Amino acid sequence: MTASTATVSGIGRIFRVVAIAEACSWAGLLIGMFFKYVVVRNEIGVTVFGPIHGALFVLYVGVALAASRMLRWDLKTLALALFSSIPPLMTIWFERRAAARGQLAG
Repeated sequence: MTASTATVSGIGRIFRVVAIAEACSWAGLLIGMFFKYVVVRNEIGVTVFGPIHGALFVLYVGVALAASRMLRWDLKTLALALFSSIPPLMTIWFERRAAARGQLAG
């Protein structure tokens, strides 16, 4: 296994972890918003998950751009990866799709 192959498989694993973490932070933020606006009118959930989700969103976009370059995704795949960061939990769908198509492996 060459150094470049190890790096490519590594970026696939990193992308997978960040995609799942971004989706979980989305879920946490949505639950926090539900409690803030519907249940108890308390901002603690949004205060906690807002910055976490923001950081993971930016990290996901950066890792998607890096993965696109290192794994040689076409423009359509990159656009779908970036779009997947917007709807809640869609990064998991994209990660599963990319893994099934072999786009996370070198």
